[in-house]
Amino acid sequence: MTADERIDSLRFKHAHLEQEIEEEVHRPLPDELRLTELKREKLRIKDEMAAHGD
Repeated sequence: MTADERIDSLRFKHAHLEQEIEEEVHRPLPDELRLTELKREKLRIKDEMAAHGD
């Protein structure tokens, strides 16, 4: 996988996590633990993208 492909993959995952977070937030009773996990993963991906020069 090239660096550009890796960054594209990370961007896709980041966007998907953002969508999951939005869906969870708008549920009648959001699962706070799930939200925390999703946000941590999103931040990890953001940090990885930054490390790859995005």
